[in-house]
Amino acid sequence: MANTDARHADSAGSVFLIFLRLGLISFGGPVAHLGYFRDEFVARRRWLSERSYAELVALCQFLPGPASSQVGIALGLSRAGYAGALAAWAGFTLPSATALILFAVGLSEYAAVLSSGALHGLKVVAVAVVAQAVWGMARHLCNDVPRATIMMIAACVALLVPFAWGQVGVIAIAALTGLRLFTPRAGVEHEALPITVSRRAGMLWLSLFVLLLLGLPLAAHWLPNPTLALVDAFYRVGSLVFGGGHVVLPLLQAQVVPSGWVSHEVFLAGYGATQAVPGPLFTFAAFLGASMGQGWTTGVIALLAIFAPSFLLIMGALPFWDSMRRSVRAQGALAGVNAAVVGLLLAALYQPVWTNAIFRPADFALALVALVALMFWKLPPWLVVAVGALAGWFIA
Repeated sequence: MANTDARHADSAGSVFLIFLRLGLISFGGPVAHLGYFRDEFVARRRWLSERSYAELVALCQFLPGPASSQVGIALGLSRAGYAGALAAWAGFTLPSATALILFAVGLSEYAAVLSSGALHGLKVVAVAVVAQAVWGMARHLCNDVPRATIMMIAACVALLVPFAWGQVGVIAIAALTGLRLFTPRAGVEHEALPITVSRRAGMLWLSLFVLLLLGLPLAAHWLPNPTLALVDAFYRVGSLVFGGGHVVLPLLQAQVVPSGWVSHEVFLAGYGATQAVPGPLFTFAAFLGASMGQGWTTGVIALLAIFAPSFLLIMGALPFWDSMRRSVRAQGALAGVNAAVVGLLLAALYQPVWTNAIFRPADFALALVALVALMFWKLPPWLVVAVGALAGWFIA
């Protein structure tokens, strides 16, 4: 293991600055973020070995939530304790969250002077972004008949039962199906992760996670309060999103659009803008919170609520990961869940993304050009978003 004696040798401030730089340059989504982290912490700084890094990534992909942010939290934890975990998350998240809250505030205050065509262009680009995500995930996670079937069923259920509880039920049933259908081969020998959290502490973090997941809906029901309802909705989304990244789209849409917190148009415009900023896609929550009427206050609350499960889960799961990663049953359940979340994202590609963006041949043409630009020309997402907004303004 590389450089394990240096554990806790860094201050939280230095960890923050390292991750702040990564938060400013990490375009390209979760997979690209993990590549940036590997270059920085395995190849350059040698904070941990290649194998340990792979183990850490495997853990974070196994848990619900944004994998790249959870890897960052764990790396910060390994260098400067709990303060380092918070510093790593803050540094990586701050640039994109700030930009998206500013965009939401500007959108609400200056909507009359912003071109409706430019906003429509952002929604059309979102079609291409989600289509690229569906294709890429399906190739790796639904590459046989059983997985493709689970994907299809999950998409159909999500479209026919368009409620948050329907999506949660799909994930649960897919996990049970994976237990029965998939039996991955036993894993090879694993290398211990360069982080020590006691099992007792892990149980406390996991207990707090479950307490909030079960208690917040009850509190929001018995104590009607807009802020409490917001925290409940975003915490629940952060707790139930397997696969991270674009998979957050259908669950967030189910929480904020039917309730009237955010309109379809604002939701999709913000999702398109999220592709133009670096850092984790979960900062889309900051945009949605800020769009609900109180700007920075609700933006920060939504951001903290959606990321809170990531902290609790990564710190709670670390002590038990050695046992979990050797369980072929757990791996089978995860295979079923992964196929289901691709289906949920496929459903979201149709409703609300496609149905609220593609109305005429020019819209389809722009979405097609954006998709080719992302998948084959390999243009950076921020450039595709900017050009898409400009094109929307011209064809309006």
